Amino acid sequence: MPARIGLLGLGSNIGERRQHLQAAADALPAVGVRVLASSSLYDTDPVGVILDQDSFLNACLRIETELEPLDLLDAVKGLERKMGRPSEYERHSPRAIDIDVLLLGDLTLRHERMTLPHAQVLTRRFVLIPALELDIELATPAGQRLADALLTLPLTEGVRWAGPPLLVGKA
Repeated sequence: MPARIGLLGLGSNIGERRQHLQAAADALPAVGVRVLASSSLYDTDPVGVILDQDSFLNACLRIETELEPLDLLDAVKGLERKMGRPSEYERHSPRAIDIDVLLLGDLTLRHERMTLPHAQVLTRRFVLIPALELDIELATPAGQRLADALLTLPLTEGVRWAGPPLLVGKA
């Protein structure tokens, strides 16, 4: 497969959150994922089923990879496990690391293990704000502009700037 540019979302709400995100970014090249750029970090309110937990630190990474989508998913889920996330966990529960494949070139995929673009890429402020920081013109393969999606979302999902981008290109 030729190399594709993609977008990963990173999140952590346990322990040294920035260190967890940096460790994930640093580990990606070893599994076939080149990190091209990182957004700033954002402190975000929990969303989903479990709201009574610490806030998350989130960022997006622009990546390049030759991995097929399911191989990329296996690679990032393997990193999560190596970083202490159990393979079985309650959805939306606290976690040291969460890595989501948000976009991968112009690919669309509907599989029992994965959807591309990510099913919530257009509905989460904590994804859209850092993603648009990397590229204000980002759009899904179907042409839905992420900036337009952000304009439709309520301001109730708290997303606050929390620090400069992760270091990239070290590995």
